[in-house]
Amino acid sequence: MAVVEAAYEDVKDNKGAPGVDGQTIADFDKKAEDNLYKIWNRMASGSYFPKAVKAVEIPKSDGKSLRKLGIPTVSDRVAQTVAVMYLNPLVEPKFHQDSYGFREGRGQKDALKATRERCQKYDWVIDLDIKAFFDNLDHQLLLDAVRRHTDCFWLLLYIERWLKAPIQETNGNLCARDKGTPQGGTISPLLANIYLHHAFDEWMAANFPHVPFERYADDIVVHCKSKAQAEYTLEQIATRLRQWKLALHPEKTRIVYCKDSNRTGSHTQEEFDFLGFTFRARKARNSKDGRLFRGFLPAISKKAKAKIGNEIRKWKLQTRSDLSINELAELGNAAVRGWCNYYGMYYRSELLKVLRPINLKLLKWTKRKYRKNARDAWAWLLGICRRQPKLFAHWYHGLAIT
Repeated sequence: MAVVEAAYEDVKDNKGAPGVDGQTIADFDKKAEDNLYKIWNRMASGSYFPKAVKAVEIPKSDGKSLRKLGIPTVSDRVAQTVAVMYLNPLVEPKFHQDSYGFREGRGQKDALKATRERCQKYDWVIDLDIKAFFDNLDHQLLLDAVRRHTDCFWLLLYIERWLKAPIQETNGNLCARDKGTPQGGTISPLLANIYLHHAFDEWMAANFPHVPFERYADDIVVHCKSKAQAEYTLEQIATRLRQWKLALHPEKTRIVYCKDSNRTGSHTQEEFDFLGFTFRARKARNSKDGRLFRGFLPAISKKAKAKIGNEIRKWKLQTRSDLSINELAELGNAAVRGWCNYYGMYYRSELLKVLRPINLKLLKWTKRKYRKNARDAWAWLLGICRRQPKLFAHWYHGLAIT
């Protein structure tokens, strides 16, 4: 029972939308003790059956297409978290050192750091894109992979039931599933890592031990010494993934030349995106002698810039004359801090270009709220900035009013 209670605390911390039964976390919490006992009792007796997952469509980072998530009920998320707590300690020690997604003590920053360092050492990159990975993951191959780590009957039983649980479409229709694991389930990231550990990581280590890579879930970058090596490696990877019922996206998978001042060749593709950053040739200054050169370096990607810009516009700061200056700051500070801490890691100036319009919106807000002209409004903001330089997160991170 204690592990079920701990799982529920994790689910509460992660929040999340209700599933097909419409029950929110707040609703569940009203009778938490009874609800958790039912989950424990059913899981212990083998009588636990998950409900359908609720289909929810959200915009992809390109802003044009939609990504379908499958949201389990709160009870099912608790049960899945229980399974994660048992299964993760069995598989985590076996995962590859360059698998960074959804693992404690590893993350996007670690993956980006490794990518940046290896792009200095290797001239070529394979930018891999697995076509609809979470939708096409093969159930039988996944269950076979899980069995390599455990023979625990209840774990295998419930994982299979979660995989086969139907999805309730937005029109209310129930659709059976014979492949894939829904993005939105708490166990899906771990199952994805197990699948690709055997389909890709383990195979790469055995067959291409001198070809390093970084993998964050299904986002993968592979480093090669030459174009010929990249072409051969890509061909072999495609064959390997087909054996695991996966396919590379023919348009999004590319071989990229890491062009910089020391690499004088050329190629049709000389940049790639990874985890919200674009890697390409950029101006840099030598720290020893101050000379300018072009390095193959990461900076916030165009997609990430567009997403941030859209989010800032949604705040409508210039129209919120009902708020005080302190309340206005709190409206976006948490998001701005997160952007600065992540996208500000490399080539911060590119991120600041996206955040700079916030000051213009503050100017318009000041003019509207206090009926000031532009000059007086700017002077007023300057005074606030000097007295409270940390009031707005973007001021603190390099965009103070001057």
